[in-house]
Amino acid sequence: MGRKVTVAVCTLNQWALDFEGNLNRILQSIQEAKELGALYRTGPELEICGYSCEDHFHESDTYLHSWQVLVELLKSPTCKDILIDVGMPVQHRNVSYNCRVAFFNRKIILIRPKMILCDDGNYRETRWFSCWTKDRQIEDFYLPRMITAVTNQSTVPIGDAVISTRDTCIGFEICEELWNPQSRHIPLSLDGVEIISNGSGSYMELRKAYVTVDLVKSATFKSGGAYLFSNLRGCDGQRIYFNGCSCVAVNGEIVSRGQQFGLIDVEVTTATIDLEDIRSYRAKNRSRCHLAASNKPFPRIYVDFSLSDDEDIHLTTNPPIQWHYLSPEEEISLGPACWLWDYLRRSGQGGFFLPLSGGVDSSSTACIVFSMCTQICEAIKKGESQVLYDVRKIMCQPDYTPSDPMELCNKLLVTCYMASENSSRETKQRASQLASQIGSYHFPILIDTAVNAALGIFTAATGLLPIFKSKGGCPRQNLALQNIQARIRMVLSYLFAQLMLWVRGRPGGLLVLGSSNVDEALRGYMTKYDCSSADINPIGGISKTDLKSFLYYAKNRFFLPSLSEILEAPPTAELEPLADGQITQTDEQDMGMTYAELSEFGTLRKTYKCGPYSMFEKLVHKWSDKCTPKEVAEKVKHFFRCYAINRHKMTVLTPSYHAETYSPDDNRFDLRPFLYRVHWNWQFKTIDDAVIQMSKEKRTSVSRVGYEQSKTNPNSPTTTLSSSFTKNDRQGVLI
Repeated sequence: MGRKVTVAVCTLNQWALDFEGNLNRILQSIQEAKELGALYRTGPELEICGYSCEDHFHESDTYLHSWQVLVELLKSPTCKDILIDVGMPVQHRNVSYNCRVAFFNRKIILIRPKMILCDDGNYRETRWFSCWTKDRQIEDFYLPRMITAVTNQSTVPIGDAVISTRDTCIGFEICEELWNPQSRHIPLSLDGVEIISNGSGSYMELRKAYVTVDLVKSATFKSGGAYLFSNLRGCDGQRIYFNGCSCVAVNGEIVSRGQQFGLIDVEVTTATIDLEDIRSYRAKNRSRCHLAASNKPFPRIYVDFSLSDDEDIHLTTNPPIQWHYLSPEEEISLGPACWLWDYLRRSGQGGFFLPLSGGVDSSSTACIVFSMCTQICEAIKKGESQVLYDVRKIMCQPDYTPSDPMELCNKLLVTCYMASENSSRETKQRASQLASQIGSYHFPILIDTAVNAALGIFTAATGLLPIFKSKGGCPRQNLALQNIQARIRMVLSYLFAQLMLWVRGRPGGLLVLGSSNVDEALRGYMTKYDCSSADINPIGGISKTDLKSFLYYAKNRFFLPSLSEILEAPPTAELEPLADGQITQTDEQDMGMTYAELSEFGTLRKTYKCGPYSMFEKLVHKWSDKCTPKEVAEKVKHFFRCYAINRHKMTVLTPSYHAETYSPDDNRFDLRPFLYRVHWNWQFKTIDDAVIQMSKEKRTSVSRVGYEQSKTNPNSPTTTLSSSFTKNDRQGVLI
């Protein structure tokens, strides 16, 4: 009797509405799975149409083309003699469902709709789909005529069922069902389902890879079985990046896994499983067996096929493996670089243009592009023909092969130091050194002529000439003079992006890269439509703290010694006049808060859902060693004032790679108003009342200590100290 089965989980880089490309990648994964000996292949969520079709799921065309792709799969000889399930949208009785469709040898076996949808983070699934709510029930699904013409079936089962083969039983979860407290894998395993397949669309966030791995392992730890997790990879048309990590777990241990990041579009991961290991693991757990004996059964759809072979003694089962987790610095180095690569090759553009200032942010963006070039060269050396094909297509050179990352970076990345009279020699030198070390095509320009021309127009119209605060101007003049410099840089960025490949004798244009970090977006520390405005921003979802850590890592990983000076320099916009050639303006001084504090504010605001009072309540204890309650209150109020004043800037935020859990991206992740009452009167009064109460309690405590000490030591100075504290505290409250 056969007992060993080989299964395949697939990681695919699909693209929303790219039906032809998606079909070819699915077929390639099936072919590779068969070549690796697998008799069951599963893939990621909505792989036929792409996960991020969004409101295209309201269009009948999306469903039509998905069925057309399924027709091609059913007819393909590649799909013969292997059990397959694919992800696609299906409409049943005028209701749209996110489904797995299982088929074998030109016959559809089961359509299994998703039962628990995801509506948090970047997900909005209930906008397009409905849950299948009929527990352990199936109905007849009437097939489109194009399918019937191939399968000779008029109806097939749709619903909450499992597939029974000659030798085992296969059940399904779809993405969010693994994360939900009432996951389906427990009742499935209690009903004797030995293989549970999960087609997923799980996106990357920093420091979150372990969550998926722990959930996959725990899915089979308590109740045994094999769990097959297939995830998407890449950017399929959105800010998020699907990070792969497809894997197979058996009895609570990972036995096989795919990469977390990578440039290849199709990755097939197989595992050989001994079904008797699952049965013995379950049999020894007596409490589980007693529970399983009374479990309500699932409808079983039988398929006359065996995943095992009577002569499988030669097969070696996969032993447990140790999962190596990437550090946050490695995730930043790899994830945004892969996202940029997907965006570049699918946009039809010829490379990137980056205003390189010599600071941490723009340097991080440049290093991420260099990481992309490094990964491309490594993939080509490994023989990845698709990567080489895409490079040649971008370069419009059918015989081009990059020699090394620096040479490739010179062709794909143009960097420009945009100096003004307020720029220092140090930042110009740092930008030039980094550009030289990564190989980008670099040049400096002066923007003063353009700035003066814009100011000349204003003076001609008004008869007034604004001046900087340091020269006697008011804050409004000072801010306007800074903003015009920043906006001129944006205009020039797009001019050079459109024409630099023409200058270099190549067709096409360049994508403008932004380099504003997530903390600056949260605080609104940017000029609307300035050089933070770009086509895409690989660091827009990453904190300043994480970017600094990444640059320390990149300095050693890519041998870039110039990053040492960049890391040591204080962050500055360099938009105000220098004093004796030295910088007088720093970001943290301008913002009125440190980047570390901003990260705290952002995490509490978004991740922990704190309003002003809740944030104060948490920070007043966390920061008690360095701030008084009144100081904490002022910091919190200052943050929320700035947040309210600048929230409107998020409506035009450059599309950014999603990484931090507290991203303020208004377009999808952070759905909050963009027009606020700036003063937060009610909220701030609640904070002020709490400060008063805490001050009274502290005065009472100090007075009590002083009284006790005075009874034993009449000369103790505590009484005087208490009196002094009370006076100062009252003054603080009045202010």
